[in-house]
Amino acid sequence: MNTGQGEQDEWLWGWDPTPGIVSVWAEPDGRAFVWRRLPETRALVRENVRFRPWLLLSSLEDLGTRPSDATYEELDGPGTFRYLVRANDGRALTRALLYGASKRLGRPVEYLRDVGPDRVFSLPPEEQYLVASGRTYFRDLAFDDLRRMQFDLETTGLDAERDRIFLIAVRDPDGRTETLHHENEAELLRQLVQRVQACDPDVIENHNLQGFDLPFLAQRAQKLGVALALGRAGLPGLRPRTSARLRTRYTVPGREFIDSMDAVRRHDFSARDLPGHGLKAVARHFGLAGPEREHISGAHVYDVFRRDPERVRRYAEDDVREAAGIARLLGGAAFALARMAPRRYERLADAGPATGVLDPLLVRAYLRAGVALPAHEPSDGTPHQGAALYLFATGIARRIVKADVASLYPSLMRQYRIGPRRDRLGVLLALVDRLVEQRLTAKAKAKECPPGSPERYTHEAMSAAMKIVVNSAYGYMGASSLTRFADVHAANEVTRRGREVLDLLCRELAARGVTLLEADTDGVYFSVPESFDEADERRIVSEVAELLPSRVHLEFDGRYAAMLSHEPKNYALQPYSGSLLLRGVAFRSSRAEPFGEEFLRRALRSLLTGGDVMGAREAYVAMVTSLRRREVTTFDVSARVRLTKSPSHYMTTRTQRRELSYEAVLASGRTTWTSGEHVRVYRATGGRAALLPDPDADDNDASAVPDPRDYDVEYYVRLLRETFAARLSRALSPEDFSAAFEDPEQLSLFNRTLAQARPILTVLREGVLHESASRDDNSA
Repeated sequence: MNTGQGEQDEWLWGWDPTPGIVSVWAEPDGRAFVWRRLPETRALVRENVRFRPWLLLSSLEDLGTRPSDATYEELDGPGTFRYLVRANDGRALTRALLYGASKRLGRPVEYLRDVGPDRVFSLPPEEQYLVASGRTYFRDLAFDDLRRMQFDLETTGLDAERDRIFLIAVRDPDGRTETLHHENEAELLRQLVQRVQACDPDVIENHNLQGFDLPFLAQRAQKLGVALALGRAGLPGLRPRTSARLRTRYTVPGREFIDSMDAVRRHDFSARDLPGHGLKAVARHFGLAGPEREHISGAHVYDVFRRDPERVRRYAEDDVREAAGIARLLGGAAFALARMAPRRYERLADAGPATGVLDPLLVRAYLRAGVALPAHEPSDGTPHQGAALYLFATGIARRIVKADVASLYPSLMRQYRIGPRRDRLGVLLALVDRLVEQRLTAKAKAKECPPGSPERYTHEAMSAAMKIVVNSAYGYMGASSLTRFADVHAANEVTRRGREVLDLLCRELAARGVTLLEADTDGVYFSVPESFDEADERRIVSEVAELLPSRVHLEFDGRYAAMLSHEPKNYALQPYSGSLLLRGVAFRSSRAEPFGEEFLRRALRSLLTGGDVMGAREAYVAMVTSLRRREVTTFDVSARVRLTKSPSHYMTTRTQRRELSYEAVLASGRTTWTSGEHVRVYRATGGRAALLPDPDADDNDASAVPDPRDYDVEYYVRLLRETFAARLSRALSPEDFSAAFEDPEQLSLFNRTLAQARPILTVLREGVLHESASRDDNSA
């Protein structure tokens, strides 16, 4: 269907130009409250408006006794949900539908979800209002126009049933920090409420706000009988909501709760460069932690407070300053998404880009056009073909070039007009077209603005948001039964075209005398001959780019001195200048013991910088020696693991198989834990399972963690060789590998000299094709 640019802009941005919306709250009875900052003065105003709540139905059969003020509109097209029913009071409309469904089914039906996913479609009241009105958040506002407040709780422990809050750090919207303390915990919570009301922020932020602070605060307030009037519309206070990932989150009228942990996870999903997701680790990584930053182990904060309260106050104020910095650094994408999608800002911050962003955009577009929506369809059994991933060589190569294929799958969707079969309006493709065009414009504008300026930040955030949505379009189509317009056949056509492009790309590069190493939808790594300089490298990338389809862009993306190719998407890169880069779980994993990763970095630097096999051997001997002398800290031999089994589940299987992580928790005296909780464990002497406080979970510094040094030395020596050193096996011949990583205390009488040993590169015949799920497959 042909559509004009104006209509496509409405699909992307909405159509109501009302500026300055910072929060929307709506009730099922048709009342909506809209808080706005006036663009000229940034003064806050509140609008109380009425809207007509609505439902989409596949049939009017269950609405035989609909409210007298209810109206319906039959939508065009073959979609399942073809009746748009509105009423003055959404509660009365829902009651009528549930009554009719109960009569039809011959049993009580209490919830809309029980009517049937192919019979009714509903949205939360705020989204009903935003979809119907065409309004979105933050028009004509910059991120720094928001009044943002941060608070962080300091508690005597992690169990809200028995532990309490003794201190609260607050950073106000003007950047001032303070700590609240009172011997009476109930009075302390009232002080927090008063500070929030006095500061009147649009947004409340913290790191792990939804994972810890708000749940703990809600439980303590309930236990103490304190009313948490943290919103802008009085009581009740914190209200639970279910997030896209089925976790309980909290919300209030008039303010948005933003957990910077969501932005950190979203960043690391694509960049894979963070050492952990805890506040301290992320702040250090981004240079937000000052040299005087106070560090205290989470388990000891209360004890330190009783001896040295000023130290804990400094520690807590550092926390909220860093939380504010992370939220600003990584939060721009969610802010920009809220300018597009008809959802609350806080919901977009924790949503996946497919069901969380694309679905609301598609729903709004179809209702704006008066066209019926399809229901979710079950899969027809056609398997989703994974992305092509070629491994051409393993081992160490030198003079490396990366040629980047920018957004390959969205580019192929645009090139060959591949969209979901049931998207008869062509909305998804139109959105991809408009987002790509406007992303390029935003990137260009960002480059024209001074570094660090609010204008540059705004344009960069918009570009990042658009990239998130564009790159999720292919995953949206491939997520069978999870998304409304899923089409596995269209997704498979995209991957087929992607294979064709990769095959052409690799064939043409090889014809120009390079050694291919790895190729996937992100690009190609290859090694060039010694005679090549950077101009030659750029020239062959440019030549091959000219042979690709017009909308598929190949760019010169970097050059490196050396690369260890281990497995598909698992490699190490040594730049010509700068630090070693590690990619893939073989080299970087939140579960890996830090001592092993430190050894790998030292050994890799030796192998990649000068082909120094003896240097790798020395790194290995040094680490074995440090382990046997117990010079390695207990933290550095511990692993961070996620508990996926409930206590009852584990106890039923414990007799058949004992697992280190759960045994460590039990050995610490705990009998309960939460499924999904992370803990840090290690193997102690005698094979015992032991538990350490987790800096990443508790936001402590690793140096503050207790260090008993009671680990099983020989277990970790074996782990060093069999797990970590094994990741270097493709860089050496079998004989050199055995000699390099032989136990220094058990040398063979015929030990091999490494003086002449050199790393190797093994070229695989024709390359090995691996199928992998695209990152975007998981974006729903």
